Amino acid sequence: MASYSLAKFGAGLEIRLRALFYSVGGRCALPIYLLFVIGFVAPLLLIIGFAFTESHSFSLLSSFSLGNFGEIFDPSSGIWKSFAWSLLFAFIVTIALALICYPIAVGMVRILGKKWASLVSLLFVFPLFISENVRLYGWVLFFVKNGILDGTMRLLGGEGPDLLFTPELTVFGLIYSYLPYMLFPTVLGVSLVDKDLLVAARDLGASRLQTLREIELPLAMPGIVIGMLLTFVLSAGAMSEAKILGGQSVIVLTHDIDIAFTYAQNWPLGAALAVSFTVIVALLIYAVFSRLDIDRILGGKR
Repeated sequence: MASYSLAKFGAGLEIRLRALFYSVGGRCALPIYLLFVIGFVAPLLLIIGFAFTESHSFSLLSSFSLGNFGEIFDPSSGIWKSFAWSLLFAFIVTIALALICYPIAVGMVRILGKKWASLVSLLFVFPLFISENVRLYGWVLFFVKNGILDGTMRLLGGEGPDLLFTPELTVFGLIYSYLPYMLFPTVLGVSLVDKDLLVAARDLGASRLQTLREIELPLAMPGIVIGMLLTFVLSAGAMSEAKILGGQSVIVLTHDIDIAFTYAQNWPLGAALAVSFTVIVALLIYAVFSRLDIDRILGGKR
């Protein structure tokens, strides 16, 4: 039975490869496939190869070793704390942005006209044209002692809160940086909701909460899911916010990876950290999506 399944899989793969290389579309797409292999697959394979190389070695697979993974999951190393902080920040930021962006998206789609919605979209997009580090250092000047916030509070007879270089400000920086990545897919999802359905629901006596739960959220869910996925992956791999605004009050995993590849010159450990984190994030995403009916969410099945 297993040999039959393997043969069936091989025949199917051969058919796909023939369609890829012998069809006009497949030949025209070869440059894209080549770019994908060179720019994504090859670096990923190199990282995986280095992850199984002996520590502090610069020769790819010069000697096979699992010691790097042993060091990562050794409780005494403390690396698990970096994993925990990165995932915790990602969860908090994703949930916070979902709650923040949905009302904004509803306002942009249903309340503002096309002219004003375009202007608001431009205001959200414009900061992306400025370097992220420059924007984050701008917030440092805002929150620093004797800075803008502190000076304003002193003029009002108070004293500014000491927020700089705290985990809370790291979360704020992540929310600020990745808000557009959650907002625009959510706007797309909200725009898929037919206004006539909302009017019909109200005419049939549905409450605002029932309309939200039974009509609006299910129909807007494709955009919300895409936005949450983007936000989670990007915020889990963020480093600048924890460095600049958080002042490394907590160490995120990307900082450990950066140190391993640069100052420590321990490429295998850095590669093992990257591979482990990628696998953990992928498993978490799979665990969440396996509990969702993706076909129904994306409109493929009713």
